[in-house]
Amino acid sequence: MSRRNRQKRAAKHKDRRRASSQRERWSTDPGYDRVALLNRLTAALYSSALCPDHDAEFHAAALLDEFPGRADDLDLAAEGTLAGAISGAWQAGWSPNDLHEFARRRLDTSSADYLAEAVVRESWHYPVTSMHPRWRAELAALSAEIDPGAPQMWRWADTHAGDHQSALAIVLKLLRLLRTLPILQPLLPLLGAHQHSAVPVSAADAKALSRVRGLLAKAEATKFPEEAEALSAKAQELMSRYSLHHAIRDHEQGRAAEATARRIWIDSPYVSAKATLVQSVATANRCRLVCAEKIGFVTVIGAACDLEFVELLSTSLLVQANRAMLAAGRTTSGGQTRTRSFRQSFLLSYAERIGERLTATSTTVSTEVDHERLLPVLAAHSRATDDLTNRLFPATIARMMSVSNGAGWSAGRIAADLAQLDVRRPIAG
Repeated sequence: MSRRNRQKRAAKHKDRRRASSQRERWSTDPGYDRVALLNRLTAALYSSALCPDHDAEFHAAALLDEFPGRADDLDLAAEGTLAGAISGAWQAGWSPNDLHEFARRRLDTSSADYLAEAVVRESWHYPVTSMHPRWRAELAALSAEIDPGAPQMWRWADTHAGDHQSALAIVLKLLRLLRTLPILQPLLPLLGAHQHSAVPVSAADAKALSRVRGLLAKAEATKFPEEAEALSAKAQELMSRYSLHHAIRDHEQGRAAEATARRIWIDSPYVSAKATLVQSVATANRCRLVCAEKIGFVTVIGAACDLEFVELLSTSLLVQANRAMLAAGRTTSGGQTRTRSFRQSFLLSYAERIGERLTATSTTVSTEVDHERLLPVLAAHSRATDDLTNRLFPATIARMMSVSNGAGWSAGRIAADLAQLDVRRPIAG
């Protein structure tokens, strides 16, 4: 620590000692103004969280020293302050899953888990019927055995073998993260604002998705690239057929074409190259995609059932692509380490070839449908998708990625092209 920082901290300790008489009165006087104290604690939490030196452990220790004997009040203030920050993040367009994914990329595992629990606790203030189904699904994925009674901070310290200072440091890190979030386009109604729909998800939806999940799970589990390719192609065939028939049925029943949007988070490194793979899946399924590389996600826009499948298949193919990239080896035949350009070129090539195969499968399926019935449906869905894309992202810029490693490009194309994909042949297993 530099001499200047030591001097600044010594000055802070001196200021705290000067205010000790007021703190002692709060600690011993049964008639103290608790609301005033909680307000002061809230201000102190935010001030410490946003301090430029980012030293959460130091500021946690300082807060515990500054307010002796007020552990329960500090716990309550931390609970309320974090809840307010979470609510503010929701207002800024962040969903429960968005917050969890962002936290686990920026902070340690304990902090991300703490935030997930805090998000679930805050959601308890809203009726379930006022939540969009996607909100409910995201909250269900984050939920665990949570005590609905006690405030979170000290209980977390007790159950996770930590001390009060460590738990308070986590709160400070989360407050800093939440207060510095960028504003996102809201994709779902806020909690409490969703109007419950009387139209449930049909059994056909659940059945189709279940079959697709089963095929993709097998594709991820197999050690044979040819089988993985065939299983993924079969999943594309099933969902393409279901999606087209579903769209025609809705159109003939007088339901207007609707588009929606969802975010798919992508792990680093090579976010842009991996986003290209998701783009290939989205394009093959009549969807649009916008990438937010610096934050780490893509937004996919299209029909609801198409988005469900795009997310499922993209997640599976990202796993398969990473495995294929590692199988290409960490070193060349000459013993040199594979470069970043090799891996990025590999992923771009893999994405392009997978896109060609998925598009071919979708085209084959569409030829089975009467074009006089299909074309107006596809046109209506395309207009709805374009309209929503332009409304959400009026100033997007097209970006091309260059390939700088021929070996990586060739290896990626081979990995995506190992099998002749005959989607009508029986699938092993």
